[in-house]
Amino acid sequence: MKRLVGIVGKPNVGKSTFFTAATMISVPVAAYPFTTIKPNHGVGYVRVKCICKEIGVKDDPVNSTCINGTRMIPIELIDCAGLVPDAWKGKGLGNKFLDEIMTADALIHVVDASGATDVEGKICPAGTHDPMKDIKFLDRELDMWMLRILKRDWDKILRKGKIGIDELIDSFADRLSGLAIRRSSIENEVRKLRLMPENISSWSEENLITLIHNIRTSSKPMIIAANKIDVSGSMDNVSRIEKSGHVTIPCSAEAELALRRSRQKNLTNYEPGNDKFNILNKEKLNLEQLQGLQKISDEILLKIGSTGIQNAINFAFFKLLNMITVYPVENIENFSDHKGRVLPDAYLIPYGATAKDLASMIHTEIGKGFLYATDARTKMRVGEDYKLKDNDLVSITSTSKRG
Repeated sequence: MKRLVGIVGKPNVGKSTFFTAATMISVPVAAYPFTTIKPNHGVGYVRVKCICKEIGVKDDPVNSTCINGTRMIPIELIDCAGLVPDAWKGKGLGNKFLDEIMTADALIHVVDASGATDVEGKICPAGTHDPMKDIKFLDRELDMWMLRILKRDWDKILRKGKIGIDELIDSFADRLSGLAIRRSSIENEVRKLRLMPENISSWSEENLITLIHNIRTSSKPMIIAANKIDVSGSMDNVSRIEKSGHVTIPCSAEAELALRRSRQKNLTNYEPGNDKFNILNKEKLNLEQLQGLQKISDEILLKIGSTGIQNAINFAFFKLLNMITVYPVENIENFSDHKGRVLPDAYLIPYGATAKDLASMIHTEIGKGFLYATDARTKMRVGEDYKLKDNDLVSITSTSKRG
């Protein structure tokens, strides 16, 4: 049930800076295309309000952290190589990029909102490139690449003549199986478009592109991270992008990275997602550093409420992927595990997951031996089909003690 989010976009828009800020993993960052030549995997965090204060306990997290009632839960991110026009034909690192990107369950498309990088990711004067073009070109590249995969051996399908809809969907699902796309997603879109298999010989290229686009956007949802928001003119572009119907979060990856590094060095008390911070050791900072931090505070945090990086990550997991947070415990009296650690773990699970699904996430054998779950708040027992709710606090009873 783990979900993977990809950080994508054309070269030199701040993807790798976004990834580094989110994971604090050092990756190459430079002002030229193809700095990232292979995917970088790392652990970032979603930020949620912990239930510790609600239930009146002092927690002792194991798989996550909790600072003043804010729980940071680890998630996986992948930073993919930059995409250039006609990547679907193999240009640049095209095929490599597209193979990587489609392993993700959702995408954060980092766009240079300042318009200071051209279509291939080369530096140009701010405001001379339209970021809307980058959004359209990425959509097209993904659609055309998926279309090429779907149309492999297309002639064989056509030669079969009459074909049942289930057989057709199975054929499409087989071709797209390497992209982590569920058969149900394909079936939903085929039926919505009423593309009947008996008329497959008359399907147009436009029919197929529409089908692929719908499958992709439903199975690989995307959010726009409008980066370099502190550059003049960027907010105007953000407004244009939003008006075009794209969910957009303004952000500054460089500001987030600077703040996280200042926190690592104990220079500030910044926490990811906060709208302000305090400087702890002014004597350790030179004038340029102090001015830089003040600029971040005045021109980014005060204007948009955060650097936007944590917002984008949270949106990807909680809105695009529809995840919820649950807290499994063993002892329902003091909300602890067998070692006495209170609220040790916080799990991210898809909305609609059951108590038995959670048991299997904790350990396969616990899932197999599932007997029942207990709502630790009400002390009521629930069965394996009980659908978990956000912030549920549950204990799993199983024939297996493994975990």
